[in-house]
Amino acid sequence: MEMATYEVEAQIEATHWWFVVRRGLLGRIIATLPVPTDSSVLDIGSSTGTNLRLLRQLGFSNVQGLDFSDEAVRWCAEKKLGIVKRGDICALPFEDGCFDMVLATDIIEHVEDDGLALREIRRVLRPGGYVLITVPAFEEIWGLQDEVAHHKRRYRKEILVSRIEDADLSVGRAFYFNALLFVPIWLARRLIDLLSIKLNSEGEVNTPLLNWLFTNIFAFDTWLAPANIFPFGVSILAVARKQEARPPSIGSGEEADKQ
Repeated sequence: MEMATYEVEAQIEATHWWFVVRRGLLGRIIATLPVPTDSSVLDIGSSTGTNLRLLRQLGFSNVQGLDFSDEAVRWCAEKKLGIVKRGDICALPFEDGCFDMVLATDIIEHVEDDGLALREIRRVLRPGGYVLITVPAFEEIWGLQDEVAHHKRRYRKEILVSRIEDADLSVGRAFYFNALLFVPIWLARRLIDLLSIKLNSEGEVNTPLLNWLFTNIFAFDTWLAPANIFPFGVSILAVARKQEARPPSIGSGEEADKQ
């Protein structure tokens, strides 16, 4: 991400409609998972701390963050949101099977090899562990935020599910969200392109009235979205699990050799 984009995000993530409502959605999804608050949790791509803020609010006490940017690590430290290491999602600096839950929200679209990133997530998950993944959806809505955030791609749901399953993770649910604001966001991005408006982040386009309006629309959207009723959206959320090791079947191994 551009340094100026980090600066904008750091200032707005606590109150901006996008971050506030998305935290609410993630919090409700996490609440449905059998993950106690003393579980070991990794937040990949911590940026300026929005997920760390969420995990603290939910009462999780054993949380680590990771980000490729020194700027992100600095911002999280300044906000005192927890431990954040500098590292690469494609070469996670952690041992195999050491986390009960991983959050990888709006991160795999930043790397060339998203398959490698997903395999690394699987590697550091304990058997039975969960990962929550969000990504931007639909290339047709590509715009300023993709450019300043250095995105490599946007996804369709079936492609994301396929990539996750190729990494030997079992997808429990996947759905589009932020569908109700899809057309306004598409129009705003086309207008920004047409008028060559210079911004460090789309987050700068906000007022108290817009923040209130979009908060309510987006909140309503995220209450509907988990029912998988939207055929499109600005983003996709997927929940996947690393399958637990299966016990050896009767008659296998040495016992079978003896027969």
